[in-house]
Amino acid sequence: MNNEYLARAKKNIPDSKALIVVASRRARSLAFGARPMVRCKEDNFIDIALLEIAEGCLSVTTECEGNDFLKEMDAARRPAKQNSK
Repeated sequence: MNNEYLARAKKNIPDSKALIVVASRRARSLAFGARPMVRCKEDNFIDIALLEIAEGCLSVTTECEGNDFLKEMDAARRPAKQNSK
């Protein structure tokens, strides 16, 4: 993982848990054949996703109905003991 891309992405999405969710979802879609929205010299999907976030191509949106993003964020914020129940 490119630390420069990570630092730049954190400026756009300061919540680290939200950044993880957004970057991992985008990396997964890139792995399944989505086209990158930025030019990147890296071949690693997570690096491409972080650069897209850093460039402002991706952001956190929670306005969509039926989206499980809010549930994922709530689960990520709970302590590990509560998640295992």
